[in-house]
Amino acid sequence: MSQEDIEDVRLAALVFPFKINNYVASLIDWPHYKDDPIFRLVFPHKDMLLPKDYNRLKKLMKSGNEGELKKAIYDIRMSLNPHPADQQSNIPEIGGKKLDGSQHKYKETILFFPKQGQTCHAYCSFCFRWPQFTGIEELKFAMKEVDLLIEYIKAHPEITDLIFTGGDPLIMSSKLLRSYIEPILEAKIPHLQNIRFGTKTLGFWPYRFTTDKDAEDLLDLFGQIKAEGYHLAFMAHFNHYKELETSQVQEAVEKIHKTGAIIRTQAPILKHINDNPKVWRKMWTKQVQMGMVPYYMFIARDTGAQHYFGVPLVKAWEIYKEAISGVSGLGRTVRGPSMSAAPGKIAVSGVSEIEGQKVIVLSMLQAKNPELVDRPFFAKYDEKAQWIDELEPAFADKFIFE
Repeated sequence: MSQEDIEDVRLAALVFPFKINNYVASLIDWPHYKDDPIFRLVFPHKDMLLPKDYNRLKKLMKSGNEGELKKAIYDIRMSLNPHPADQQSNIPEIGGKKLDGSQHKYKETILFFPKQGQTCHAYCSFCFRWPQFTGIEELKFAMKEVDLLIEYIKAHPEITDLIFTGGDPLIMSSKLLRSYIEPILEAKIPHLQNIRFGTKTLGFWPYRFTTDKDAEDLLDLFGQIKAEGYHLAFMAHFNHYKELETSQVQEAVEKIHKTGAIIRTQAPILKHINDNPKVWRKMWTKQVQMGMVPYYMFIARDTGAQHYFGVPLVKAWEIYKEAISGVSGLGRTVRGPSMSAAPGKIAVSGVSEIEGQKVIVLSMLQAKNPELVDRPFFAKYDEKAQWIDELEPAFADKFIFE
C-alpha cells in the first residue's frame, strides 16, 4: 500500500472499526488492492467519510488536540444513524426486566446477542452493526444471562426460532457457546423448533471448523443440537465469490454439512464490492454446487457509510433480476433485494406501469404485523432512492405499514 493510502485507512479507522486477519489478507489481490473487492470489504478508506468529516479529522490529527479529536469521532459516529431500523424499540422484557441483549421484532423469531460474541474474526467495512465494536457502551447490544432468555421464550409460545447473532457468535470458544446452548436444550421448550447462527466465520476464518483446537467440539455441538430434534440453520455471510474459492472454506462447508446443519447464504448488495449481476450469479451458482442454499440479497442499511456503499433500489432490483435469471431453479431460492427496515423486511419486487404511472412494486417478506406479509404495494418511481423513507406511496396517502 502507498503511504498516502495507509494514512487514509488510519484516519477512516478512527470512526469505522477495523480488524483483519492473515486469512482474509491472503484473499486480497495486493498488486491491484485499490479495486480488489475483499480489500474494500475490510479496509476502511477515505471516501467512507464525508469530505467535511475527513477534513475535520485530518486537521485535528495534525493539531494533536486529543480531546477535540475524540469529540469529533463521537459526533461523526452519532451522525451516522448507529441504530437503524429502530432497533432499540425491539428490546423485549419479562417480569419488569429488559433483555438488553435480545431483539424480538417478528413474532416467531427472537435474536440473541451473547456478550462474548460481540466481535468478529475481521470487520466488514460496511457493517450495519459497526456500533457494537466502537467501545461506546450506549450503542451496544449484549446479554450474558441465558436464564432470562429461556424464561422469555417459554412465556411466548409464538416463538419458534432463536437466532444467535452479534458480532459473530462463532467467535466464541465451543465451551462458551455450550454454556448458552446446553441450558436451552435442557429446557426442552416445546414450541422452539429452529436454532440459527448468523455468522461470517466461513468467509473470514474457516479454520474454526477444521484446525482450531476446539473445531471438533464445535461440530459435535452442532450435531448435539440436531440430535435434540432442532433444525440447525447456519446463516453464512458471503459478499463475493472470491470468499468461496479456497480449499479451507470448501473443507469447512463439508464438515458443517456432516453435522446435519443446513447452510443458507445471505449478503447485502454493495457499491464497489458486488454491484454487478455477474458477481451474484457466479456466487449463487458456486454456493449451490457446494450444497448451500442462497437465501437473501439485502439492501445496505441506512447507517454508517451508506453514501459510499449504498445502491439505489431500482438498480439493486435490476442487478438481482439479471443475476437470478442466469441461475437454475436451485439458485432461485434467494429473496430480495430486501430492506430490513423498522416495519419489517421490504422487498423490491420490480418496476411496473399502472394506469400510466411508473411505479416501484414492493412487498413485505417479513413484518412486525404478520398480516402484511406478501401483500404487494406501490411507491412512486424514484431511480435515486436507496431506502424506504426516500420513497413516496403511489395510489395511496401512506404505505400499508404506516
